[in-house]
Amino acid sequence: MHVEKRIKMKELRDLTMQVCEVARQAGSYIRSERARFSVDKVERKHAHDYVSYVDKGSEQMIVGKLRELLPEAGFITEEGLATHSDEQMLWVVDPLDGTTNFIHGFAPYAVSIALIRGKKILIGVVYEICAQECFYAWQGGGAFVEVGDECEPLHVGKSEIGDALLCMQLPYNSDAYKPVIKKLIERFYGNVGSIRMIGSAAMALCYVAAGRLDAYAERYIGQWDYMAGALIVMEAGGRVTDYGGSDDFTEGDSVVATNGKVHDTLLEAVRNA
Repeated sequence: MHVEKRIKMKELRDLTMQVCEVARQAGSYIRSERARFSVDKVERKHAHDYVSYVDKGSEQMIVGKLRELLPEAGFITEEGLATHSDEQMLWVVDPLDGTTNFIHGFAPYAVSIALIRGKKILIGVVYEICAQECFYAWQGGGAFVEVGDECEPLHVGKSEIGDALLCMQLPYNSDAYKPVIKKLIERFYGNVGSIRMIGSAAMALCYVAAGRLDAYAERYIGQWDYMAGALIVMEAGGRVTDYGGSDDFTEGDSVVATNGKVHDTLLEAVRNA
C-alpha cells in the first residue's frame, strides 16, 4: 500500500510539472499579446466583467494541451470552450485571472489550472505573468514557487490579526456585496496591519500561501478563480473555508483563506457582515 501511494504521489508530481509548463506557455502568449493589446477588442460579459480574445485564445491553448496530458478528464472553464459529462477527473481552468488588471496593464494577472476528482483538489498551478512566478502544489506534496531556475517551498505567514495584511476583494456583484465590504472595512481598517485589493483571486491565494498576505476573503466567484490557489494555500500550511466556515468549499462561490492564525477572526467578521 505504501508503495502504491508513493507511485501515485510521483505521478501527481510529474503531472504537476507538466501543467506548470502548460501554464507558462499560456502566460507567454498572454504576455506577448499584452504588448500589442487594444481596448477596442474588449467585450463585456456583465457589468464591469470583461473578456477579450486573449482570454479565449489562452483557454483554447490550455484546453488543447491538457487534453494531451490527460485525455480522460473533462473541463470546467471560465470561457466555456470545453465542458464535462461523467468524467471522474476535471480540469478547472481560468485562462486569465485578473482580466481587468490585464486590460489596464496593472499587475498581477495569472493563468490558473487545477485538477480535481470529486471534491478533492489533486493539482493546483497558478502562473503570474508579470513577475513570471509559477506557484504550484499537488495533494500531499507541499507547495512551491518557481522563478527561472530558482524553486522555493511556500509557507504561510505567522502574523496575528493586529499585524495582519488582509486582502478584501471586490467582486463584480457590487449591489449584493457592497453592504458586506463596508462592514468588513469598518471592522478591520485601523485594526490590522493594512488592507489590500489586488484584483486577482488566484494571486491573492498564492500570496497567502507565500506569506505575502495573511488572509483573503471574497464572494461571488467561480471555481476557476479559486480552485488551484486553494490547494496551494492548504499545502503551504494555511486554512481555506467558505464564508460559512465549511471545509467543503469546492462547489461554492465564496472563499476565506488565511495563515490559520487569523482565520476565526476573519470568519466571524464575514459571518456578521
